[in-house]
Amino acid sequence: MRVQLKRSSLLELPLQPIELVEALKMSSGGNWSRAFGHWPVLGTEAVLALAVKPGGAYVDATLGGGGHSRLILKALNSEGRLIALDQDPEPVRWAREGWGQGEKRLIAVLSNFEKLGEILAEQGLGGVDGILLDLGFNSRQLAISGRGFSWSGDEPLDMRFDPKGGLTAAQVINHYQEKDLANLIWHYGEEKASRRVARAIVRARRIKALETTGELAGLLAKTLYRPGPPGRINPATRTFMALRIETNRELIVLDTLLKAAPTLLKPGGRLVVISFHSLEDRLVKEALRFKDEQGYSPWRVVYKKPQTAGADEIRRNPRARSAKLRAAEKIALK
Repeated sequence: MRVQLKRSSLLELPLQPIELVEALKMSSGGNWSRAFGHWPVLGTEAVLALAVKPGGAYVDATLGGGGHSRLILKALNSEGRLIALDQDPEPVRWAREGWGQGEKRLIAVLSNFEKLGEILAEQGLGGVDGILLDLGFNSRQLAISGRGFSWSGDEPLDMRFDPKGGLTAAQVINHYQEKDLANLIWHYGEEKASRRVARAIVRARRIKALETTGELAGLLAKTLYRPGPPGRINPATRTFMALRIETNRELIVLDTLLKAAPTLLKPGGRLVVISFHSLEDRLVKEALRFKDEQGYSPWRVVYKKPQTAGADEIRRNPRARSAKLRAAEKIALK
């Protein structure tokens, strides 16, 4: 039996035991990942798209709640290896001391995936058989982090995934020039009223620095108020997303890894990326279609169209609705 997820597949996935496929399906819907407040989106699809070799070496570059990592480990034998990265210390600690404790095939690393090349070199790996990126936002960080990712409470305007590194959202809000604020809210948040928002922020901070999510959310609610029924999304959504992306350099870091990925994979290795908004997906799509001046591309695209979540998964996890999975295989040079 050859496993094909959808008719859009351009490459045949390798022969997989039906027992593994069924186990992956059961695990991806299990409650174990819910303990961390995060369901592994497109879990079975991601692992099958990686075309996991039982004794291969793989990278889960966005560890989070460990959902995808557990599924990858299920497909590996005792010789396989999984390097799992996260720049937030909590998921790494939970993997080392919780669900992954005693798992010899797993190496959990506290790091941004921008440094993946250095990490693989430290592990003595010249290349790996697959890299997975799940760019979704961890529900636990939204709910209980205390670091200002959500507008629903009143927390410090931090928004850093790594609590020890880089600018905070408060520094961005209170020190960027109005024009720069408007540009980042427009480009990263796709907020049509970005100039109005930036103007309101600058006026407010002249009186008092904006320090909490509650202060910023309240200002955005007033600035973007429209009479009538409430809109489909909170008026703070786009600005908060833009600040999070800027604070963590998310698109810059993603672009860096996409460009480096061909050098980090073995010939025939797979890159699988799950994105959740158009800015990320556009970067991924362009990277996988890249050709140099001679018309050469290091990639063979696995799916003509991105894989998306089915109705059952969306019912269980509504956030999966916007997920798009793209995969490519590194071409082996002749």
